[in-house]
Amino acid sequence: MTTTVQKWGNSLALRIPIAFARNIHLRRGSEVDLVMTKDKIEIRPAKPGKKYVLSEMIRKINKKNVHSETEWGTVGREML
Repeated sequence: MTTTVQKWGNSLALRIPIAFARNIHLRRGSEVDLVMTKDKIEIRPAKPGKKYVLSEMIRKINKKNVHSETEWGTVGREML
């Protein structure tokens, strides 16, 4: 399929046909990765970032990966 590059503000833009978008589950607001090779630009759905859960992270703490306390000396006039 052929489409036309158009100006959008100070950038260039392409319209993605709805059939293409549906095929890779893109919709308004979807994040994509642009990958440039020598003579091509690939548009791929962005991989979701890893979501961290505090309880799972705490469960992974053990004697081998916990750091020791650090003495910072006297700092300020905090009251305990």
